[in-house]
Amino acid sequence: MATPNIVDVATINGFTVAGQLTTSTADVIDVPAEYTYKINTIIIANWHGSVTREVYAWISTDNGSNYKEIASAVSIPSDATLILIDKSSSFYLDETDILRLEAGNNDALDYIISGEKLTD
Repeated sequence: MATPNIVDVATINGFTVAGQLTTSTADVIDVPAEYTYKINTIIIANWHGSVTREVYAWISTDNGSNYKEIASAVSIPSDATLILIDKSSSFYLDETDILRLEAGNNDALDYIISGEKLTD
């Protein structure tokens, strides 16, 4: 396993993942060996018509042994969207790093994550 050199990459492919959050913690990105992922956007939408919801987000840079919060109980008003990460605050996940999300309540939050997969 070797971390790709981001100055001299062989391929850069865009990606988008989407889904619905629940109160069960979900590993939404798990970077495979030989890759680096650049996370450009994380968007969370609360589609519940009348209730504020919370979102939690963590990253692990050591294959899931330890997690660091990047968002803790961030409130999203009903029928609103939160841009948790945008291009101005993008970050890299190295091979075996994990991005994890969780909702404070079931059945009201959707996520969209977009970025780039780099390999050499």
